[in-house]
Amino acid sequence: MRIDIWGDVVCPWCYIGTARFERALAGFEHRERVTVAHRSFELDPTRVPGEVEPNERMLARKFGPRAAEMEGQVAELARGEGLDYQTDRLVGGTRDVHRLLHFADEHGARHQLLTLLYEANFGRGESVFTPDALVAVAERAGLDADAARAVLADPERYRDAVLADQREAARLGANGVPFFVLDGRFAVSGGQSVATFEQALRRAWGDRPLDTLGDTDGPRRRRRSAAES
Repeated sequence: MRIDIWGDVVCPWCYIGTARFERALAGFEHRERVTVAHRSFELDPTRVPGEVEPNERMLARKFGPRAAEMEGQVAELARGEGLDYQTDRLVGGTRDVHRLLHFADEHGARHQLLTLLYEANFGRGESVFTPDALVAVAERAGLDADAARAVLADPERYRDAVLADQREAARLGANGVPFFVLDGRFAVSGGQSVATFEQALRRAWGDRPLDTLGDTDGPRRRRRSAAES
């Protein structure tokens, strides 16, 4: 069974939801027959590459006075899952991040790179929005630094792959992340509980039709770019 996961490295629910999903998958009796593929989804494709701002400012602009309280609640949930979570961090465009993830995929290191990017961004509050920062994380994932830097220097490298992932997400009805599609037939939206993911795995394995489970934690919604299509 194949499981596709659409997410973005600046999405806290992707960070939490992926950890919950992996816990559910670890206990799934057919785990050895499951393949997981991570797919690209830019929450804000309108951002200029390299442009960053404090997370606090971005949240205040989107959610107003309750932003700090909401972020504190998310941080508490993440820590409850055993994840480090820094509220003082930067946010920026992720096109280059996704291009680099596609490069890592060709070398069998996508999952490892994604995990390290989540840990850097959320766990330690490190910027992952400059070529130097991304190359450093790529090296930790076992990728060649010069090759990674060459990818980042050419904005056309893997661009089509990123956009193709996003068109596929749109075709499936996803306008936010995280978004999980199990065996092409069953979808789970949002950072659901471990129990919900366990149920989804069992139902997908049992050959149920495509359906969507809940949105209680609410996937992060995206902003569309006129240049995307």
